[in-house]
Amino acid sequence: MKPITNPKSTSAQELPLRGLGGFGIKICGMKYPDNMLEVGSLLPDYMGFIFWPKSARYFEGELPELPKSIKKTGVFVNESIPIIEAKITKYNLQAVQLHGQESVEFCSELKSKFGISIEIIKVFSADENFDFSILKSYESVCDYFLFDTKGKLPGGNGTTFDWKILEKYPSTKPFFLSGGIGIAELDSIKEISKTNLPLYAIDINSKFEIEPGLKNIERLKDLKI
Repeated sequence: MKPITNPKSTSAQELPLRGLGGFGIKICGMKYPDNMLEVGSLLPDYMGFIFWPKSARYFEGELPELPKSIKKTGVFVNESIPIIEAKITKYNLQAVQLHGQESVEFCSELKSKFGISIEIIKVFSADENFDFSILKSYESVCDYFLFDTKGKLPGGNGTTFDWKILEKYPSTKPFFLSGGIGIAELDSIKEISKTNLPLYAIDINSKFEIEPGLKNIERLKDLKI
């Protein structure tokens, strides 16, 4: 994945949030407009907004103007296509993350409706018993997979799963890695980057927060390695 180019000149405090072998960074669970602008100045590849009302990071309101290089991503849990479409239109989303039990048929309908204009990221909750064979039927209807830790909530549980299970990954479909990723996990991610696994981006959230939805900017800057 090529480094981001900011459409505006950057100061020393506004360098792209890159590193980790060159793959992307998604910062999820953004809730507060001022904080969005701060995080936006770091130019992550993706910024995620959770549209699941039960989440502590549930977002509603207006988005500030963000750098065009950042792909605004709506996170949904078993939502209807009309509501997803309405959010895409209202917030000018570039990607949709499906964090529920969305079927292959659902993803296919969404893909047919939006084509290449919207990236579809299908989430799978992983643990040591995860059945990788279920991925095959989703390959043609999603742009990326995302592996998150299986827990009580659809996401945001703040814990990692055993990444060794990814050695069984049978696909060439690029994927996001999520679930409790913090500074302490960076060395392990570097090791994954040395393998042939198609790791596309990491998805970070709770380990970089002051409170749910409010990101710690100084801690995020530590990702620039």
